[in-house]
Amino acid sequence: MNEKPIFHDEIFSQLDKFQAMDCKYSDGRILGSMCTEAHPIAKEAFFKFIDSNLGDPGLFKGTKLIEDTVLKMIGSFLSIENPAGHMVTGGTEANIMAIRSARNLARDNKGIENGEMIVPKSAHFSFKKAADMLNLKLIRVDLDENYLIDTKCVEECVNDNTVAIVGIAGTTELGMIDPIEDLSKIAVENDIHLHVDAAFGGFTIPFLKERGYDFPDFDFSLEGVRSITVDPHKMGLSPIPSGGILFRDQSYLDAISVDFPYLTVKHQSTIVGTRLGAASAATYAVMSYLGKEGYAKNAIEAMEKTHFLAENLKNLGYELIIEPKLNIVAFNHPDIETDDLANLLEDKNWKVSCSSYPEAIRVILMNHIKKEHLVELINDLEEISKSI
Repeated sequence: MNEKPIFHDEIFSQLDKFQAMDCKYSDGRILGSMCTEAHPIAKEAFFKFIDSNLGDPGLFKGTKLIEDTVLKMIGSFLSIENPAGHMVTGGTEANIMAIRSARNLARDNKGIENGEMIVPKSAHFSFKKAADMLNLKLIRVDLDENYLIDTKCVEECVNDNTVAIVGIAGTTELGMIDPIEDLSKIAVENDIHLHVDAAFGGFTIPFLKERGYDFPDFDFSLEGVRSITVDPHKMGLSPIPSGGILFRDQSYLDAISVDFPYLTVKHQSTIVGTRLGAASAATYAVMSYLGKEGYAKNAIEAMEKTHFLAENLKNLGYELIIEPKLNIVAFNHPDIETDDLANLLEDKNWKVSCSSYPEAIRVILMNHIKKEHLVELINDLEEISKSI
């Protein structure tokens, strides 16, 4: 570290050089990210509350009220009027909190000591972290021909040690929506915690359904659903880190609460202690500004771009893994290995990601990807196809 202070202008000159190394959403070249540039009003609100700490809510009562209000706002399109929960760092923390609650309640109410959790093979890697951290056996069940969790396999895997079942509403790799209604029935019949990871789909599926899209139910309208993860910093257009975890009632938070005797509030249930209040303020601002109408418009535009890309890929001879359900397109070329195709796209300065199950190029149609960017991408894919 420097001995003497460095002047403001020199510091920011150095920071500019570091930032120049970063990819920019505005370039439209980031194809594989579930995050995007935050809405301007969310950024403004974020900075306004940058010093607030929800880890000590007694000192920041207004910010705590914002958090509670945001949870109710999210609950309004997830079929719950008064959810318990928190704004957290993102889907990983939210998922770990949900599984920890399920484990603790199963231990306290059923005496389960060697717990197991059932997840689809399409589940986010955060559930591997949860299993490791919480000393749970991770049971990964197969997907059916449509890349949805195989509910028959789930039924076969349920046993006396099962503490949680997980379904996904907007899978990370393909954007598929598991049959949550069927999982709910299994969960109710066996008195097992059903957690829904809607980190990606939570801010699109409800609004698309209201506009006539045919999607299955996945939220608290289903009896077995006891917790839902939803990420405002994805399709919600809030800054990173803005995640959300909603529970059916306070008992699920109580199960993971620990004593904090030296703070203004004596119990805390989040994983992190010090917790940025700016994310709640930013999410409140952008949700209020856009409303359901704005989010519906955003979701529909994303789907229009999705269909545009999918149709052009098929016209060029590329093969879709499956017809898109949400704004993710996964595809391959019949004569080029996935990794080779990814490298060819990287050579053309496209920042791509590949799915692993199955292997494919994965494009997520977020706000920063405009139609003109897709035209460029399609032209480059046509050039690649002609070159082999």
